[in-house]
Amino acid sequence: MSLILEKGRPINCDDRLKKETRCYDLLDAVGIEFYRVDHRDMPADTMEACAQIDKALGCTICKNLFLCNRQKTDFYLLMMPADKPFKTKDVTAQINSARLSFADGEMMEKYLDITPGSVSVLGLMNDKDVCVRLLVDKDILNDEYIGCHPCVNTTSIKIKTEDIFDKLITATNHTKTVVELPWYE
Repeated sequence: MSLILEKGRPINCDDRLKKETRCYDLLDAVGIEFYRVDHRDMPADTMEACAQIDKALGCTICKNLFLCNRQKTDFYLLMMPADKPFKTKDVTAQINSARLSFADGEMMEKYLDITPGSVSVLGLMNDKDVCVRLLVDKDILNDEYIGCHPCVNTTSIKIKTEDIFDKLITATNHTKTVVELPWYE
């Protein structure tokens, strides 16, 4: 399968899910330039697929984890490097939270209108009541671009890091909390 990097939204969005089209609408509305790779025959659900998609994008899709506290009253979206290991204890102390775990798909859909495998910072546009707190590993901020999904895992997009944190996050009424996660050997 040949993956082609294209600038901006698809010419025709008739066969796209509404949540994907809403992502393009938001990016266009706030003036964010982006590049897109469609991979409908290769959902980004294996490491091998992600490696091919990353190569086509020219950047790495970051790891996005949807987390919650034990009581399921506080929700977090954690953005971190794809190859960095994650241990909940490394985050909980930094955000003054009780033990964190992965939130279930039902909560993911309720707050972000995203299904498992498609978690992305773009889902914050669907969190109108700002119920989800954005956590960003400091290493993400060093990259020129961030790769993510437009709320579906059959397309991946590349956006300038500064545009995500200067324009997109502001447009969704969210703020970021920077955390420092260690690299483990």
